[in-house]
Amino acid sequence: MPSGGSRRARPVRSEFGLIRRLQARAAKPDRQVALGIGDDTAVIKTSSTEWTLITTDLLAEGVHFDLATSSYEDIGYRAAIANLSDIAAMGGTPRFMLVSIAIPSTCSTTEIHQLYRGMMQASAPYRVCLVGGDTSASKHGLFLSITLTGVVRPGRALLRSGAKVGDRLYVTGTLGDSRAGLDLLSSRRRRTLPAAHARFLLARHHRPSARIAEGQWLVKQGLAGAAIDLSDGLTGDLRHICEDSDVGAEILGGSLPISAACQAYAAAYRLSPQEIALQGGEDYELLFTVPAGQQARFERLVKKTPFHCTCIGTITPKRSGLRLRTEQGTTSPLPLTSYEHFRRPS
Repeated sequence: MPSGGSRRARPVRSEFGLIRRLQARAAKPDRQVALGIGDDTAVIKTSSTEWTLITTDLLAEGVHFDLATSSYEDIGYRAAIANLSDIAAMGGTPRFMLVSIAIPSTCSTTEIHQLYRGMMQASAPYRVCLVGGDTSASKHGLFLSITLTGVVRPGRALLRSGAKVGDRLYVTGTLGDSRAGLDLLSSRRRRTLPAAHARFLLARHHRPSARIAEGQWLVKQGLAGAAIDLSDGLTGDLRHICEDSDVGAEILGGSLPISAACQAYAAAYRLSPQEIALQGGEDYELLFTVPAGQQARFERLVKKTPFHCTCIGTITPKRSGLRLRTEQGTTSPLPLTSYEHFRRPS
């Protein structure tokens, strides 16, 4: 092309492809960086007794939340949980939080205080301290960015790259509730769903839980090989573990833990509860692996806790890819149905 000519910029088409390219271009890490771009948090070797975890998440109005269906408190709460869940996925303890916010002229001081109240409600059980941040005006909606630090014992952080062929796949809690709750908000279907089920699903969407205690317990027991939090959905987040560990996986469709409320929602609107569980995002449950030889011991230990963990599949060789096995025993490729920024609808 001649010098000075114009060239049309190509739009970003893959969130994770962009991340991989940025990771490749990143400067050579300092010796203190145990783990940089590519996992739920960065891991920094700060002392001989504890390493520091650092994570950040950005929420944009119209992309991550809708002010027509969520209160400012709920938005703040979910924003904090997204970061707390990253610390949980590494098996860490959250410590300090910084908040940056861009505020449009349509927001009042009272509403911004409500936003921060939600963040602090989510963080209070873990004694997280708000230590700083930044504020700005915005001409295009509300933007909220949280940076959270935490700590973990040296060399003990749970990584996405630790899965081995033969490992069993486990997940905490139930899957698909947040997605069903979001669908209720956007479609107003809750008018025909039993009130108790609707309340449960809406609460799971607006006020999810970060599995901090579960992550810490997994680190203490030393039984988990790899882990990730389910923020984008099971099919997408499982792919991260498989790509980073260079393995495949087989999911047992009939084993997916689905709440009674989500099953009722699916039945009421003639939807597949399995599909909701596979594609639903923002459940913030933990997906992790346990070596096959340790499965019996893990099952015995977890029964002594208040945690709900379900085995949903097995890690397989990479050449097998990601597969879904039905209750009838047939298998098929696991479809990518999780959310990804910039991806065009097929």
